[in-house]
Amino acid sequence: MTPKPELVTIGGGRHNESLSDATTRILQGATWKKQRVVVVMPAANDIPTKVAMSHWSLMFPPNQPTFRMAALGMEVGDAYTSAIEQILSHPELSQWEYMLTVEHDNVVPPDGLLKLIAQMDKHPELACIGGLYWTKGYGGVPQVWGDPADPVLNFRPQPPRAGELVECCGTGMGFNLWRIAMFKDEKLRKPWFRTVASGTEGLGTQDLAFWQDARKHGYRCAVDCDVLVGHYDKTNDIVW
Repeated sequence: MTPKPELVTIGGGRHNESLSDATTRILQGATWKKQRVVVVMPAANDIPTKVAMSHWSLMFPPNQPTFRMAALGMEVGDAYTSAIEQILSHPELSQWEYMLTVEHDNVVPPDGLLKLIAQMDKHPELACIGGLYWTKGYGGVPQVWGDPADPVLNFRPQPPRAGELVECCGTGMGFNLWRIAMFKDEKLRKPWFRTVASGTEGLGTQDLAFWQDARKHGYRCAVDCDVLVGHYDKTNDIVW
């Protein structure tokens, strides 16, 4: 049987059927903006295979430049400070939008960076947004440090709220997106990241030592509880 001829009308495409919906999607995704990312990873001389595989699967914004830096064999505070100094002294990288800090023992979700960028675009008041990960070991706590609603600055861990963005006083640095422009502020104490351990200054990790100073100058941070990051214990082969 010979098929009957059909009159076929080819339309303008599915995305053109509802320009308002398509336009809203583009604006919310902010893919038309510059979203250039410098990735900084402090490490010793190696990285666990399971962690490396997750880093390789990390998705970056399409048609946007990415530059990766590894700070090897340095104390973690010195590694971050040195990396930022190099970024700011570079004529091209210093003009980029974001720095992603990702550590050698953090297992990251493939779409984690895209989610953090989307949150940064929605919240220009925030200088840094991190993924949710916990300290290692049984009884570990979420690295959502301090409640800004408390009139007394503190870094007590806040409970996470599933799928929500939780503002805090400080974050870990295992999977954080930072606005590079903040480090051009001369009011911030240098070195930016410094592990504190003395009788006069007390004890403090490089991340919270930074935020203790940064908050004095109005910088704010949050943790996206929709970006779930693992903390890998190589010795026991456990992701916390």
